[in-house]
Amino acid sequence: MSGPTGTPHGGPVNGGPAHPDILVAAIALIRDRRVLMVTARGREVWFMPGGKIDPGETEADAAAREAWEEVAVRLDPAALVPLFTVLIQAHGEPDGRLVRMAVFGAETADDPAASAEVSAVHWASSADEGRCPPAGIEVLRRLHAGGLID
Repeated sequence: MSGPTGTPHGGPVNGGPAHPDILVAAIALIRDRRVLMVTARGREVWFMPGGKIDPGETEADAAAREAWEEVAVRLDPAALVPLFTVLIQAHGEPDGRLVRMAVFGAETADDPAASAEVSAVHWASSADEGRCPPAGIEVLRRLHAGGLID
């Protein structure tokens, strides 16, 4: 016999395999008390410039690579400053699937520009939380609490 109608069943039940964390690295490029964020093509929310860490890549290497791919700024991975790691529910993923995002402080004189992966760049403050997924909200809150952004 089946369970009651309307009972959700979308994944493993008790004892099933856990969702592995999504490992990503991102940069926090801050200017004039605002942090750089991007809108990925086909999306509406604002994300930190960054992405998944490739096999054999360090977190800093991934952050620098993604900065080039998304906002056309060249960064030296050795010059990136580890700020914090966010561990939170991943946007658009099943409940319990977490993103583990290493966030690095970055500096460059280059002007960030949208690339093939990104449709727009934005300079965000804590007032922009409503435009962000959970990880972005947490980054904005931490940067604001640290006195780095408005």
